[in-house]
Amino acid sequence: MTRVVHVSSSAGRLPLSRRRIAGLADRVLRAERVRSAEVSIAFVTEPAIARLNARHLGRRGPTDVIAFPFAPTHGGPVVGDVYISPAVARSNARRNGVPVRQELARLVVHGTLHVLGHDHPAVGRERSAMWRRQEHLLARAREAWT
Repeated sequence: MTRVVHVSSSAGRLPLSRRRIAGLADRVLRAERVRSAEVSIAFVTEPAIARLNARHLGRRGPTDVIAFPFAPTHGGPVVGDVYISPAVARSNARRNGVPVRQELARLVVHGTLHVLGHDHPAVGRERSAMWRRQEHLLARAREAWT
């Protein structure tokens, strides 16, 4: 069984290395006891994520992260795509008083959890079980980096 994480960016240079991004997603997969997976993480421009948001979620404007889990096949790997907007992440980081690298890492964890089927309510997501799991995994990843 293997876990593969692909990372791409059409949004320019990222403040986190592709290796670190892939490693972070892999940590989430391991923590969730996923043995076989193929996850794609794409960093896209604000207009691109706004188009995805409108087309697939029926919402106007850009968002920070969108994840598309694909229906699992019996015994097959977990497969999914995560799209992240670094521009929206920068805005969120400024608003929340956190470093951009931390916000991008949070979105990688968040999107990977969505691929695995975790969800949260639209309102009050910071109080959800998914959010608590995300923050726990993010804290463990930060400890490993230091």
